[in-house]
Amino acid sequence: MAPDTLTTCSSPKDPLATPRKKAFCPFCGGSLSRRFVEGRDRLYCEACATPLYENPVPASCVVVVDNEERLLLIKRNVPPKVGMWCLPGGFMELSESPEEAAVRELREEAGIAGRIETLLGVTTNPNPDYGTVLLMGYLVRSWTGSPVAGDDADEARFFPLDDLPEIAFRSHRHFIRNYLLIRS
Repeated sequence: MAPDTLTTCSSPKDPLATPRKKAFCPFCGGSLSRRFVEGRDRLYCEACATPLYENPVPASCVVVVDNEERLLLIKRNVPPKVGMWCLPGGFMELSESPEEAAVRELREEAGIAGRIETLLGVTTNPNPDYGTVLLMGYLVRSWTGSPVAGDDADEARFFPLDDLPEIAFRSHRHFIRNYLLIRS
């Protein structure tokens, strides 16, 4: 993967970003309709007289490199992109910071404990279930343990930077490129 300029990789109009349709209000259970509110077409609950604001779902991932400048990847065993390689990462939980989510996902998916060094970027990625995922990418160079596949992974291993497999998500390729640009 050749270094690139720091750019956005987002494509919010991507047809893959069409989430499952919501039919009922999450607050009162009433039927939802569509209404033009606050300058855009939104889902609206007549019973609550309230628009339903649909926002991106936050997630975090990590670029983990070892002393030999190899990159840690996991092989996915859950949709989307089953069987493809990606960075360790996943969705944030309530009351969790993006950094906490990143190190938790690293532990869950690759079996290692890491310390975040820096933010590599923030971007969006289309998602068939949620429409848009807001993704934060972090660099981890200090970690302990031996990689072992955990949640959502069939394998966890290091790859030389000049011999990476195809990466499942555009956002993950973006964070890898950003790492290549800043590494010293």
